[in-house]
Amino acid sequence: MSITAEEIATQPECWERAAGLVPEVAGSLPATGEKVAVVGCGTSWFMAQSYAVLRERAGLGVTDAFAASEFPYGRDYDRIVAITRSGTTTEVLELLRKVRGMRGTRGTVRTTAVIGDPDTPIVDLVDDLVVLDFADEKSVVQTRFATSVLALLRTHLGEDIAPAVADARRAIAEVLSPDLLGAEQFSFLGTGWSYGIALEAGLKMREAAGAWTESYPAMEYRHGPISITGPNRIAWVFGDLPEGLDGDVARTGGTLEASGTDPLADLIRVQRLAVAIAEANGLNPDTPRNLTRSVVLT
Repeated sequence: MSITAEEIATQPECWERAAGLVPEVAGSLPATGEKVAVVGCGTSWFMAQSYAVLRERAGLGVTDAFAASEFPYGRDYDRIVAITRSGTTTEVLELLRKVRGMRGTRGTVRTTAVIGDPDTPIVDLVDDLVVLDFADEKSVVQTRFATSVLALLRTHLGEDIAPAVADARRAIAEVLSPDLLGAEQFSFLGTGWSYGIALEAGLKMREAAGAWTESYPAMEYRHGPISITGPNRIAWVFGDLPEGLDGDVARTGGTLEASGTDPLADLIRVQRLAVAIAEANGLNPDTPRNLTRSVVLT
């Protein structure tokens, strides 16, 4: 079994540990009413997008998500939260250096980092630190760290993640369909916070398996992207299925995948699928092409 597959299988336990950590780290996370920017790169950016939607939906304050390289300096925030597994990503470190001591309308902007490895440069650049070292990974491809971060943040928002954990255990045990294993193309779709999950699903399949994937907001799929769907191609919906979409996909000759389970747990099925497709094609999911564990620019 690959290291990536082993790490994927540990996610239910990691989510429970992350949820249990919330009382200890709550003071380091955004308080109700704070205006927050959440930043990251790659997978971490997609988790930031999902969290931003969830926090605003919960009525806890304005929350924006940015790729670290695209952060809008000069915009007024109370707190910046950086998600970074390695704590060494160049764009994140540069951002945190630039915002040190930055003042907003309500005082100095606080910074929080949610990380996997505490022995990294980021520790000295932030006001608050949340360490999920139990969810850190050896593999290049992120799986359990990113989902554990979102499990932590969802719990901090007041959600009970026990149903998601139960769905995750089923997702790990499920036998993957031959139709999925043999498909030539995947369109991942989401609505609200699950759009970030759809983006991450597409990235995971590209990273680990070199698969042809695209990701869209579910309601935007009809506005052009549906043209790519056809026989032996999958339209995969995370969360609620928009009305009429099943019929639209059926008319293309494509296959609709819509489990209706918690989107974060459904992502595990994609992670497993990416590993299975990689191995079937003679690729090693632990060493994806052209990728390193952290992007450090020189």
